[in-house]
Amino acid sequence: MTGPESEGSQVRRAVCPGSFDPITNGHLDIISRASRLYDEVYVAVMINQSKKGLFEIDERIDLIRRVTAEYGNVRVEAFHGLLVDFCKQRDIPAIVKGLRAVSDFDYELQMAQMNNGLSGVETLFIPTNPTYSFLSSSLVKEVATWGGDVSHLVPAEVLQALTERLRQD
Repeated sequence: MTGPESEGSQVRRAVCPGSFDPITNGHLDIISRASRLYDEVYVAVMINQSKKGLFEIDERIDLIRRVTAEYGNVRVEAFHGLLVDFCKQRDIPAIVKGLRAVSDFDYELQMAQMNNGLSGVETLFIPTNPTYSFLSSSLVKEVATWGGDVSHLVPAEVLQALTERLRQD
């Protein structure tokens, strides 16, 4: 056997968590970059039962699987509860997060320190590509709801699903 599992070497795993409602090109940029750094990258789709998303969890998972298929080392799963428990169950030692601005850092640093204190899981911060520094799923949904062009902000499959969903509502 050759590759990452040969000669006793461990598979390097990381997780990219989020709600991904919907996944944007900014999310994909971080996932793509993580997929080049790690052997396996889990995309953990957060289930927040107190919040109604535009897309159901299964729809989000399907869209993410379709737009990340080319990477070959990305797995997509839903999770509910503590992210560190998700990591423990899958032997994932690292969380990868994108940072858009200083305001992201303030919150994410607290989360990283809590996660490390709870379980020893490390957090790797990747600066967002400046092209996507303003981008969020919430903004995409708001602009699309009012008929704005978001075609440059989301993958084509996501644009199609978003357009169809907004037509229904």
